[in-house]
Amino acid sequence: MTDDPIQTNDDAMTQEPLDELEVLRAEIEQLKAASLIERADLENQRRRLGRELETARKFANERLLGDLLPVFDSLDAGLSAAGGTDSPLRQGLEMTFQQLLKVAGDNGMRILNPVGEVFDPEFHQAISQGVAEGIAPGHVINVFQKGYVLNGRLLRPALVIVARHD
Repeated sequence: MTDDPIQTNDDAMTQEPLDELEVLRAEIEQLKAASLIERADLENQRRRLGRELETARKFANERLLGDLLPVFDSLDAGLSAAGGTDSPLRQGLEMTFQQLLKVAGDNGMRILNPVGEVFDPEFHQAISQGVAEGIAPGHVINVFQKGYVLNGRLLRPALVIVARHD
């Protein structure tokens, strides 16, 4: 039959658009996959930038508060030197110190005054060991200099004396 060569040619002509259709479908699938990957990358970048922005906000005042630590120490020393007297000078120092502590606290800073607490090398720096009645070994006996933490990050460790293990 002479129809066979024509049929074979028709089959080839029919197969060509089908092959092209498969190629286009595969290309569409690749583009969809690439689009999903790009969306995921953008979402991850958005989240990462959000975390970085939050961290920047939490620690924006770190340098300022760190620079104010000697002021905290001076006011604390002044209050200790004033003793228990109820003078206008002591009251003024207390009010100033409390206002400063409130502003620092509102900005995420807290004081480390660990007398009687278990020694924590992440937040305390031992400068000596000693023996004290009623304080268990490994606990803080005395604080020479208070420490400060800003939103969980150590600004300055507390300088402490730790009860000795005998």
